[in-house]
Amino acid sequence: MVARLRRRWVAASVAFFAAALLSPGTKAADPIKLGFSMSLTGSLANTGRVALAAQKLWESDINAKGGLLGRPVKLVYYDDQSSPANVPAIYTKLLDIDKVDLVVSPYSTVQTAPAMATVMEHGMVIVGLSAININSKFHYNKYFSMTNAGPHPADVFSEGFLAVAMRQNPKPKTIALLGADIEFSQGVLAAARKNATAAGLKIVYDKAYPPSTADYAPIIRAVQATDPDILYLASYPQDSVGILRAVSEIGYRPKMFGGATVGLNNVSIKMQLGALLNGVVGYENWIPVPTLMFPGIEDVLKRYQAEAKSEGLDPLGYSMVPTAYAQVQLLGEAVKATGSLDQDKIAAYLHGHTVKTVWGDMTFGPDGEWNEGRLLVVQYHGITAKSLDQFTDPARMTVLAPAQYKSGNLIYPFAAAVK
Repeated sequence: MVARLRRRWVAASVAFFAAALLSPGTKAADPIKLGFSMSLTGSLANTGRVALAAQKLWESDINAKGGLLGRPVKLVYYDDQSSPANVPAIYTKLLDIDKVDLVVSPYSTVQTAPAMATVMEHGMVIVGLSAININSKFHYNKYFSMTNAGPHPADVFSEGFLAVAMRQNPKPKTIALLGADIEFSQGVLAAARKNATAAGLKIVYDKAYPPSTADYAPIIRAVQATDPDILYLASYPQDSVGILRAVSEIGYRPKMFGGATVGLNNVSIKMQLGALLNGVVGYENWIPVPTLMFPGIEDVLKRYQAEAKSEGLDPLGYSMVPTAYAQVQLLGEAVKATGSLDQDKIAAYLHGHTVKTVWGDMTFGPDGEWNEGRLLVVQYHGITAKSLDQFTDPARMTVLAPAQYKSGNLIYPFAAAVK
């Protein structure tokens, strides 16, 4: 009898503890939820969908390794439709209703800025995604930037560009500044004014256009009338494409042309434009040169590219996959290192340590920007078709700066590269 009772007690105890482990209130079995909004439709969707694909690769990778803190990781995301107005409500839902444990930002400056107030109110760490100069206004100690712009993010877009320009012989003397009337472009243009003046350039044109602009020909004709040596742009994907088409149609040939041309580093957009890219000086986040082959990046890109074709995504992913994968990877590494979801501990760790990612090693300054920038200034040239093979060869994308990644010299003037 005693033995039978003992067996029943043991069986009941096992059943009780098994039920406890599986109960809804037991955190050990619950996923760690990482929340964000992403532009999956609208004007930013070409890049936003690539970013999400990269983030999902990390989700798969981290869960294959046992998740974080012994729990699986689940991405919780909503389409912000490329509209900044949609972002605050999404982050309110994520934090107040979905009760996510971690957050990262949407893609781009214009989408990230509206998330900041809600994130700060909740005291959450947030990792930005290609968001420029966001924390210069907030100085929020739990913001970290996933952009290679470095400690002076607005300045870097024109610093390298103008340094290359001023090495030419004869040196350019005049410059036109042109950009969209949005936060990113205006921040970049403010820095370009300062840097152009410091370089001794005379600004002969300096205007913004509405984001809704559809016809850029009148704008380019107005720039052309001022006859600048350099046309410097601060543009988003749709206007980058529209301006390039207008420059080609008009036959406008300043001595140097390009700048912070967001979108031109997306391979799908490159393939739309083809030879219209020749001579343009833009920027890249990553290209397959030996100095940028960081541990893990080749495998991530290979797996992304295997999925991209069937999903209708950027077939190479050079411009966004390393960035977006590293965005969520960074947060995961901090959680692992601290053994905690405590936001103060995560922030302190990221401020005090170098973190290894597929986009290279990163250390962060007081405002969460990288201590050292790695924005690649490149010139496109020798493009003869709209096929993918034109854009897998880094020889068609000459790295002009930074010096440690330089692969060649600027073809100058612009007309010489257009031929």
